[in-house]
Amino acid sequence: MKINQHQKAFKEATEQSREELGKRPDWLKVRLPTGHNYKEVYELMRKSKLNTVCEEAKCPNLAECWNRKTATFMILGDTCTRSCGFCNVKLGLPSELDLDEPRRVAESVEALGLKHVVITSVNRDELKDGGATIFSESVRLIRERMPETTIEILIPDFKGEEDSFKIIMQNPPDILNHNLETIKRLYHAVRPQAKYERSLEVIRWFKENGLRTKSGIMVGIGETQEEVFELIQDLYKSGCDIMTIGQYLQPTKNHLPVQRYVTLEEFKSYKDFGLQIGLKAVESSPLVRSSYHADKHAELV
Repeated sequence: MKINQHQKAFKEATEQSREELGKRPDWLKVRLPTGHNYKEVYELMRKSKLNTVCEEAKCPNLAECWNRKTATFMILGDTCTRSCGFCNVKLGLPSELDLDEPRRVAESVEALGLKHVVITSVNRDELKDGGATIFSESVRLIRERMPETTIEILIPDFKGEEDSFKIIMQNPPDILNHNLETIKRLYHAVRPQAKYERSLEVIRWFKENGLRTKSGIMVGIGETQEEVFELIQDLYKSGCDIMTIGQYLQPTKNHLPVQRYVTLEEFKSYKDFGLQIGLKAVESSPLVRSSYHADKHAELV
């Protein structure tokens, strides 16, 4: 992973806090993935030559979700064009676009009999539409095969290009998810090629065009509680319906360090605040990730 100057300075400034962090709390411990359904999903993904963000991002909920026969498909390949300081997805020059990928995704959704499906992707900034066409085609083909299945897509910002947003709306999902990931002050270190206001605008644009919207962040990466409350307000004002909040866990020693382990009480305070100001659903606890309980969110909103 290539470390930019902001990330390097951030890492150097927090070496002491990493040493003082101590061992992980018990609530961050997860079981190794096992179970019949887990094996079935794993084998189908390999057979279909599909990627899942569950594996690429080393999600702590992989075992639980796969045993419930839910998974988040990661389209547009396994190589990202952006160097986010928290992400374990491979960075580099992506391979040629796989135009057959939407068909394989739709067939896998049908084979698993999924009630709700989440589709996300790497960033493909080298593409004119950022990959929006593959998202749209995936939704269209799933609708054809599984009309009762609800669909959530977790999209990149497409560099704020409205033409890409319009391609998404040709085959709109049930829920449009775009993660802010962190508070505004930390964007240079955490999301160097992204912009806080641009990500809020993504949420705002799709909400104004009739979609249910969702976003998520990590905590424990250097933010203050006041900054998190401010971010929650910004999301609500931008039209966000659903929010996820989880503990940041450092994928490797080359990624940004964990600043602190956020307490269960603090997670609850974020959830309570979000619901109080008007968000329709807030999932906030240490092991929460973007797609955690996504099927339940689809039913609530």
